[in-house]
Amino acid sequence: MSRKVKKRKLKKKPIIILLILIILVGGGLFGYKKVFNKPKKEEKKVEEKKPVKTEKDYQFNLVMVGDALIHYGLYADAKQSDGSYDFKPMLSNMKPIISKYDLAYYNQETILGGTKMGLDSYPRFNSPQEVGDAFIDCGFDMVSLATNHTMDKGEEGVLSSVAYWKKHPEIVTSGQWASQQERDEVKTYEKNNITYAFFSYTMWNNGLPTPQGKDYLSNEYSEEKAKADIEKVRDKVDVVIVAMHWGTEYSLGVSDAQEKEGKFLSDLGVDIIIGAHPHVVEPVEYINNGKTLVIYSLGNVISDQNGIENLTGLIMETTVKKHVDLEDNVTISVVEPKAQLVYTYANRHTGGYNKAFKLYTYSQLNDKLLPGYKSYYNKYKEVVSSRYADLTWGLSGE
Repeated sequence: MSRKVKKRKLKKKPIIILLILIILVGGGLFGYKKVFNKPKKEEKKVEEKKPVKTEKDYQFNLVMVGDALIHYGLYADAKQSDGSYDFKPMLSNMKPIISKYDLAYYNQETILGGTKMGLDSYPRFNSPQEVGDAFIDCGFDMVSLATNHTMDKGEEGVLSSVAYWKKHPEIVTSGQWASQQERDEVKTYEKNNITYAFFSYTMWNNGLPTPQGKDYLSNEYSEEKAKADIEKVRDKVDVVIVAMHWGTEYSLGVSDAQEKEGKFLSDLGVDIIIGAHPHVVEPVEYINNGKTLVIYSLGNVISDQNGIENLTGLIMETTVKKHVDLEDNVTISVVEPKAQLVYTYANRHTGGYNKAFKLYTYSQLNDKLLPGYKSYYNKYKEVVSSRYADLTWGLSGE
């Protein structure tokens, strides 16, 4: 019996040892898990903060000048010894002013057909394309091309002009195109988070018809055409600007037709109307309960016409403001109009055409450059302010 017992004892020992090993290993694993698999601390839940909605404000300032009316005397004076033309010195006083604005507009009165077509003056103009170079260099980037002189050199002249401006895609133009497709293309632009559209129309072409089926060469105005154009973009942009070649030449007053078409355009939602053609300054006013700022005529910015009235033009500036409220409603306002006069100086007592044409704002003039300039300033200031007595005089850019 005792052997049996002994044998039993011998059989228990390895079992006990095995159990001890299992306990030790198990305990070790448990300890390992405790040490190396510590429960992760609960991460604090951070509530995502929703962005606080704020009202937003944007703005751009726009400066506008009138007609670049390039007579023979001007391009004769600009001619260089190598046969090229340089109009930049004529605009040198303007460049420091114009460069301070977000957008700068002028009216290219005469066709820029270029020298290859042969230059010409009144009554059927053709001007060097270096005129455009000078205005671009000065800081102008919005150009009206629809004028009563658009068809002076026929289709060839317009196509040459259009080809020139296509070389400068950074410049916003309207009023002349090379095809109906280009004319009908809906174009919108943006400046400082404010979108805008720009149209240029002329009321007539000096009796020179556009070729049949090619009305796109000269954007002759009709209410139906303007309505169709503006309705295409009115809901796509914040601001609509229209340049109108209208009014009565050499009249300091506003015609019934200007008032009629101004009201029509304002009702369509036009915010700014910029007038040209009279070659003299005319009044400025807000119409239609303040909906639209109208500059009836900016006059000439540069010309070789006779008389102080034709050598004096208007420089206008305004600020376009866009307010976006908490519910994303947009309010547009055209505010803070300011005015200054500009004079085309020339040494008119010299023979030939070396007249040293140069633009001066009236704030830069003196009695040597223009005798009695203060009286002219007061005269034309009164004309421009006659419908808007609160107009501020003196430019921000001066």
